[in-house]
Amino acid sequence: MATDYDAPRKTDEESEDSIEELKNRRNDKNSGKVDEDEVEAAEAFELPGADLSHEELTVRVLPRQQNEFTCASCFLVKHRSQIAKEKNGQFYCVDCAG
Repeated sequence: MATDYDAPRKTDEESEDSIEELKNRRNDKNSGKVDEDEVEAAEAFELPGADLSHEELTVRVLPRQQNEFTCASCFLVKHRSQIAKEKNGQFYCVDCAG
């Protein structure tokens, strides 16, 4: 549908909604709610291969090596070549110092 931008626009006096109607809409508790229950919808939706309950995760954790440090900001263990700055005996990685 074509729009005529030269046509006169409505003024405040010609507004279709009265102030009372607008106040009632604002006070209506159900006006912004969605009828669908989010939890119920999420339970009904299942991704293929998403059931990992029978899987077991085994990870070998190594202690921090001499050539590594723990960043004082992000707490990740990184190689010493990633040290960007040292402040009060604490090291900061390149990602956090920038």
